[in-house]
Amino acid sequence: MLKLTDFIIDCPDTMKLGAFYAEVTGRALKPDSDDSWAGIPYGEVELAFQRVEDYRPPTWPSSEHPKQYHLDFEVDEFEPEQRRVVALGATLQQNFIGPEGYGWQVYTDPIGHPFCLCRNRGVVWS
Repeated sequence: MLKLTDFIIDCPDTMKLGAFYAEVTGRALKPDSDDSWAGIPYGEVELAFQRVEDYRPPTWPSSEHPKQYHLDFEVDEFEPEQRRVVALGATLQQNFIGPEGYGWQVYTDPIGHPFCLCRNRGVVWS
């Protein structure tokens, strides 16, 4: 049996990037987070941050240092979430919102990892 336990993001400062994603997601960092490993629990899976020496950020959309992964976050409305994540340190890179208000926006976190805010027709999150 195989069980997914962690999604781990390399970074130069675990506590700083962990704090960014804690604010983005509205979830707290684990109390035992430290300079080498920080985590945000999501039930049985943890969004984790691992310190890497000589970290080199992805260069999206260039493939010089490919992104290798990205996170998608479903939102009810783009505008308030865009304001919030930009205030937390994200940078809007590209907008793929259609005329009906559905689509996605690509952002980079404070150290260059891409993530998307998405709004899909018919998706309702509780």
